[in-house]
Amino acid sequence: MKQAEFLLIDVSNSFTKLAFASRSRIRKPRRISTGQLTSSSLAHWLRRRDARSVVVSSVVPQKNRAIAHAAAGREVISLSARSKLNLRIEYPRPATIGADRLANAVAVKELYGTPAIVIDFGTAVTFDIVSETPAYIGGVIAPGLEAMTGFLYDRTALLPRISLREPRSAIGKTTREAMLAGAVFGYRGLLREILQRIVAEEFGRKHVHVIATGGYASLVAAQLAEVQAVHENLTLEGLRIIGCLNSRQQSS
Repeated sequence: MKQAEFLLIDVSNSFTKLAFASRSRIRKPRRISTGQLTSSSLAHWLRRRDARSVVVSSVVPQKNRAIAHAAAGREVISLSARSKLNLRIEYPRPATIGADRLANAVAVKELYGTPAIVIDFGTAVTFDIVSETPAYIGGVIAPGLEAMTGFLYDRTALLPRISLREPRSAIGKTTREAMLAGAVFGYRGLLREILQRIVAEEFGRKHVHVIATGGYASLVAAQLAEVQAVHENLTLEGLRIIGCLNSRQQSS
């Protein structure tokens, strides 16, 4: 069994993505519920294919001990503002920046260039801004699309839970169609307004790379003219780059 350079682990509130990687490319990722992420499940992964180093982005601190236990003596690189990055951090309290947001900033700088904005669709939707210099300079956090529709279901007696897809019309002829139009078209409006304000405040007439990633990027952001590309595995690519920058291991 050939040993991989890295096992990449991106732990978010709802889901965890895992992928083995060389120094230049990632293999096909797998997504599991974060609740299923245990030391035994990770040890099983590492028995299937070993890795020299484990590179972790985690916003769920209680999962970090399970990862360290499963690593069993392998090098563990836990991404934080103290990690070696390919950009500076110009932010008042760097330790408060989510590790996944730093991974996205690192990846967009390396793969697309700067200045750049990353929109990441997760439990929350985040915007992360990288200046031309390059430096991470801040961002925006808004409620996630699924959280918004789930709130309507949870807090009203008659509105149903809906499966998100592209609406057929802005005018719904059923309750589900009306909710779908409000969710998808309304969310695109939210994204467009935030993007316009970021660009006006920071970049003016400069060309800005706008890249989307995360669960609903293909549904929502791909229809926005402002978005240059949808990259499903941007965060994992950032972890691969951070592994290359921070690993003490040498390829054989």
